[in-house]
Amino acid sequence: MSKWMKRIGALVVTLGLLASLGWWSIGPDWRALLSDAPKNNNVLFWSQSQRDTGFRMLDQITFLVKSETIEAGDDVLDLLVGPPLDLGVDMDAFAEAQNLAGLVIVHEGKIRHEQYGLGFEADERWTSFSVAKSLTSSLVGAAIKDGYITSIEDKVSDYIGGLKGSPYDDVTIAQLLTMTSGVGWNEDYYDPQSDVALFNQHTPTDGQPIIVSYMRTLSRAHEPGAKWNYSTGETNLIGILVSEATGKPVSQYLSEKIWQPYGMAQDATWLIGEDGEEISGCCIQATVRDFARFGLFALDKGMIGDVAVLPEGWIDAATTKQADIGAPGFGYGYQWWTYDDGAYAARGIFGQGIFIDPNRDLVIAMNSSWGDALGSQKGENAGRAAFFTAVQAAIDAE
Repeated sequence: MSKWMKRIGALVVTLGLLASLGWWSIGPDWRALLSDAPKNNNVLFWSQSQRDTGFRMLDQITFLVKSETIEAGDDVLDLLVGPPLDLGVDMDAFAEAQNLAGLVIVHEGKIRHEQYGLGFEADERWTSFSVAKSLTSSLVGAAIKDGYITSIEDKVSDYIGGLKGSPYDDVTIAQLLTMTSGVGWNEDYYDPQSDVALFNQHTPTDGQPIIVSYMRTLSRAHEPGAKWNYSTGETNLIGILVSEATGKPVSQYLSEKIWQPYGMAQDATWLIGEDGEEISGCCIQATVRDFARFGLFALDKGMIGDVAVLPEGWIDAATTKQADIGAPGFGYGYQWWTYDDGAYAARGIFGQGIFIDPNRDLVIAMNSSWGDALGSQKGENAGRAAFFTAVQAAIDAE
């Protein structure tokens, strides 16, 4: 596809999104419609058609959000195509039930199945939502390896000065990574008054990044380390911590440490807030194949050839249960969801994810546009879990 064809395609998609948002109409009143439309970048409360269109171009909707580029390098890690995997699954029905945008299954380093939907193509970017958390936590490991951070037992406020005098004075980096800080946070995706819905609308004080200014106002709910509580705000703090420690934006650091040297094929992007800081708990846009490559980076335990990007044992610790989430068989590591059988996953709302099974040398990268954030109302989450089990069974049967 030529550069100009892609630009025309992007324009068509933009106009489609505007139409789905009610911001476009043929006739003399379109300017009034545009000025009266809600200028809302809160995707939690978009309609299904807005999500189907918007998730593939969040970094292009510049009137809603801005982004930084995560630059790829010249050397690309080739993904060879292996024999098709006999999944024993009606893939058309599965794709329809999941509202699937893209799926790549890599087994023993080779693509065994690849599939796209919703008009999405292999060379396009799709947003990741909380899949980004697992990439952000890997940058903590890289910063330790590089000597920017001494230890995960350091206090968070030692690196983020704006948190001094807040509940985070008593919180370690390890507790931030495992979401066991004990600081109160509401992650209810269905509540427009929850912290996760409101934090990016906060007006910062004293020149602090938005998330730092917001998080320092929160109260302690539990003693540090006592209880797990899922908090996107805390991953956003991890991004600030890495940036403060390294002196680099996290998008640049990710490019330098992983994206370029590991061989991602295309530039990715990272959404930024009004303060110009990357929203580190969310919103990296990349191709499905490059998300799969990141899964392979984790499967390689953070090694790029003979070079260790992460400290020895980092991936093993990060992808092992460090916090009890109250769900038998599952846990939480350093911003990774863990399975007691040794598998682990990066997961994002509305059906984004990277599933990694080291015992089977398996990576599944998958992006969807579910009917609700957690895929609970129509059963998409349960359907995806069953699909992962079917893939594992298909590999075992070979």
